[in-house]
Amino acid sequence: MARQSGPAGNLPAETTSFVGRRRELGEAKNKFQTARLVSLVGPGGVGKTRLSIRLAGQLSRNFPDGVWFVELAEVRDRTLIASTALAALGLREHGTGDPVAALCAQVKDKRLLLVLDNCEHLVLQAAKLASRVLKAGAGVCILATSREPLGLIEEHVVPLPPLDLPPLDIEDLGRLRLNEAVKLFVERAAAASGDFELTGDNRSSVVQLCRRLDGIPLAIELAAVRTRALTPEQICGRLGQRFSLLSGGSPAALPRHQTLQAAIEWSYELLNEQEAQLLRRLSAFAGRFQIDDVEMVCLEDGIASAATDLLSSLVDKSLVFRDTAAGTPCYRLHESMREFSHLHLVKAGEIHLMHERLAGHFTRRCGQFAAEGRHRLLPWLSWMELEADNVRAVLDRLTLARDPAAVNMAASLMYFWITRATSEGARRFDRLLDSSDGGNHPVAHYVRGFLAVLQNDPEVAARSLSMGIATARVEGPDALLARLLAMASIASTMSADPDAARRQLEEATAIAADVDEVGATLMVHQASALNGVLDGRPSTVIASATSGAALSRELGDQYSLVMMLMNLGLGTLQLGKTLESEHHFLEALTIARDLDDRVAQCYLLGCLGCCASRRRQPRLAARLFGAMETLREEAGVTLNAGICRALAPATATTAAALGASRFASETAAGRSLGRAAAVQLALGENTPSPEPSVSTTGSTPLGPRELEVARLVAEGGTNKEIGARLFLSERTVESHVRNTLNKLGFSKRAQIAAWVAANAN
Repeated sequence: MARQSGPAGNLPAETTSFVGRRRELGEAKNKFQTARLVSLVGPGGVGKTRLSIRLAGQLSRNFPDGVWFVELAEVRDRTLIASTALAALGLREHGTGDPVAALCAQVKDKRLLLVLDNCEHLVLQAAKLASRVLKAGAGVCILATSREPLGLIEEHVVPLPPLDLPPLDIEDLGRLRLNEAVKLFVERAAAASGDFELTGDNRSSVVQLCRRLDGIPLAIELAAVRTRALTPEQICGRLGQRFSLLSGGSPAALPRHQTLQAAIEWSYELLNEQEAQLLRRLSAFAGRFQIDDVEMVCLEDGIASAATDLLSSLVDKSLVFRDTAAGTPCYRLHESMREFSHLHLVKAGEIHLMHERLAGHFTRRCGQFAAEGRHRLLPWLSWMELEADNVRAVLDRLTLARDPAAVNMAASLMYFWITRATSEGARRFDRLLDSSDGGNHPVAHYVRGFLAVLQNDPEVAARSLSMGIATARVEGPDALLARLLAMASIASTMSADPDAARRQLEEATAIAADVDEVGATLMVHQASALNGVLDGRPSTVIASATSGAALSRELGDQYSLVMMLMNLGLGTLQLGKTLESEHHFLEALTIARDLDDRVAQCYLLGCLGCCASRRRQPRLAARLFGAMETLREEAGVTLNAGICRALAPATATTAAALGASRFASETAAGRSLGRAAAVQLALGENTPSPEPSVSTTGSTPLGPRELEVARLVAEGGTNKEIGARLFLSERTVESHVRNTLNKLGFSKRAQIAAWVAANAN
């Protein structure tokens, strides 16, 4: 190797500040304590080369014979990889001998680090070279960067994901500046424009920009350059044309790193025909997708079995990302990759084909949801949670095209709208039913009426249900007519029209008895019980809800069981049986949490607040009332007369017990709880200490170690980073954070940071 007066090696100098990547840097350094081949693997533009240079520089003291950087990006001839490595080490090939053998001979007695940068287009050759070099010299270590692993047994892979995305709800600029993606954008924008600063005015746009660019460093840096002429808000507005916008990088950079499109194009060109076709077709999905979605939508008949292999190959190449949602493995594309692939989908003339296949696939799946949802609600709601973006996109296209299938699809998602998205469902059905295609659709009118009842809007409910009843009387089926009439009786009770309510419920009961259909029977029980709650007739409530609860348990209908248990609880509460009503409410809330039924959780928090008030626990009651208000606003509902009748005296009693000032503060504390923490509080899980201190008197409910962890949380540290600083396991840190949240009565790490700031000495 060539002699040098300075440190051995040819490692490029760092020309810009190094931002973030503490976790990955530490992980890779630790790998080299036992491994000799470490690969940094991630998508294009994620910063693999940048991290490899920083890592190699930090490791250089361990390699007296140098750190040697081998740039492979521009090597097109696969036979030249060893020659390129020799040249990087300042050596020449001699004669017609084997360059790999020559390289091995040169390094066999050396202690050096070889950095093989950008191996993705030469994976097989890079793997063979690395294997022979490692065997030739026991003192040689190799650091590789690639978009997919080399696949050697000796290889230790360090995945390099995009930078962590900034949360949407961070308002504190100090904490926001600690986010790696934001920090990178701000530093590069300041360097590009000379005077850029993160401010309260541009905070939201910077956060949105970093999130829409998926935390990919190259994309963020290219966007930062645009601050010379555009504000962050203007850049966000132009991201629909991101490949023309995000160009003009450093002329000194590799050509494929000068624009975002070139970086992605490099990876796309390395794919075989089947991989490229699948990648562009995956862009038709609006969100996450599962393997069966890929098989049904993206692949031709006869090769569906190839889905797993093709998808795995794209994952290995860092073009598709494996994810987990609701415990289910799924996949996704980053937004930039989605847009790039979509351009190729359009160019290939396949966009209409993909939209047709998507519509067929998801309308079939939603039809299964409608058929099975009553008995298998939790798995179907989990499926919908994962596929919601895709389903919404298909529904939007069908609605825009005035396709009648849109009404059927929307109606088949009834359980999703009534548990997770009441306001959205109402808006969608209003739009659908305003069109002539959906005007006489009785199922759609039933769902719209159901949603209006949940929102305590009897006028809209009555109007929609009456239209559905008129159609169902002519077209049937009778079971649907019974459900429509039962729901209409609830709307009539809400409108203080007891005569109409009685007539409608009597007719619904008679029809349900004739058709013997469980949906109609349960709806009659629900209408009878809820009407009794609204009218203050507890004996009727208990009789109807008891029968309804028994049938719901028998059928495995969890949604109906929650409703019946809530009715039972309100009926027994009207009779003054607090402990019995609390038992019903607690069981209902446990199920509603599993279903993530937002409306039911809202009501049940208020119901349990009433029980807490009667049991002389005013602080708990006040917090539950506050949490109920937050959930009510989130769900977009107005509380019905039945619960309001219970809430009014309970709220008054609680306020009198606490005093106006403390009642206000405890209610505010309840409002600040997230939904999960509020439900935990109501169920008695991880109940916070009675009086969490937020004063600056110096007293604190936290122990010394919890205080240390709290301060590091306030600095923006992750559990893993905090553990490294305090020499604790990540699980131990997680336990300390959980205990701190519980003791302070908080639900979010941001609240810990605010508490630390308020209690700083």
